[in-house]
Amino acid sequence: MQGLVIKSTGSWYLIHAEDGRNYDCRIKGKFRIKGIQTTNPIAVGDQVEFELEPNAETGVIHKLLDRKNYIIRKSINLSKQAQIIAANLDQAFLIVTLASPRTSLGFIDRFLATAEAYSIPTTLIFNKLDLFSEEGLEILAAYKDIYEHIGYPCYEVSALEGTNIDQVEQLLKDKTTLFSGHSGVGKSSLINVLLPGRDIKTGEVSEWSDKGQHTTTFAEMHTLPFGGYLIDTPGIRELGIFDIRPEELGHYFREMRDLMNECKFNNCRHINEPGCAVIRAVENEEIALSRYESYLSIYHGNETRA
Repeated sequence: MQGLVIKSTGSWYLIHAEDGRNYDCRIKGKFRIKGIQTTNPIAVGDQVEFELEPNAETGVIHKLLDRKNYIIRKSINLSKQAQIIAANLDQAFLIVTLASPRTSLGFIDRFLATAEAYSIPTTLIFNKLDLFSEEGLEILAAYKDIYEHIGYPCYEVSALEGTNIDQVEQLLKDKTTLFSGHSGVGKSSLINVLLPGRDIKTGEVSEWSDKGQHTTTFAEMHTLPFGGYLIDTPGIRELGIFDIRPEELGHYFREMRDLMNECKFNNCRHINEPGCAVIRAVENEEIALSRYESYLSIYHGNETRA
């Protein structure tokens, strides 16, 4: 039988099969994907073939069908391994908060570069609008200015008060969308508003660390009542860049990619080369300094940037 992976719990996968039923399945043998070693060879959103075990309601996955795309992160503690967050996506939503907890520009840029590398259109959803002070609204405007300027759509919402949820529903309709972000940014609260009656567990933000507690333990796909699928994922504390070579990194920063042909040298790294169009654009404030700092951080192999 063929089916769609709708939940991953480590060694078991919940498959929604072509007969309309759900089956718990495990992997047969070892899967190798293009030589990439991953902690999870199969991810939510994958299409697979499986067969039921004799005299049992469980199945064994024996084939992974070709993926349209996927999004991947390096396992921070296992430098040679990676985790596939989800597969076969139409788009990704990065849920961002400016406080409780704060989402750094560096984290946003790492996510966007990864999504660009795997050809996944991304939208920034600024949540917890109800908590914003005057100063917070000014910071929000500055964030939006950076990202809208380079073509990333930005939306302001409040899951608590239901602000602009109708806009989010329109964006989600009939598409498969990944929800990602730090723990505590309100992914689960937002999903509860979009999926009334599903009652997904929400958590508090730790006061001493200002970091969210993990409330989603495993990735899971939900069917949206107005059409489409939403993939909820565990909160990401840090996003390690995987499988992007330093010399190709600039291609995944949109504003740099547009200028590459104007650099004096074909192999320009955009670090200290003479005649670099990217450095000139940063100096002329045509490229945001924060974006360039993120580029340098990733280029030099730093795992995080505040």
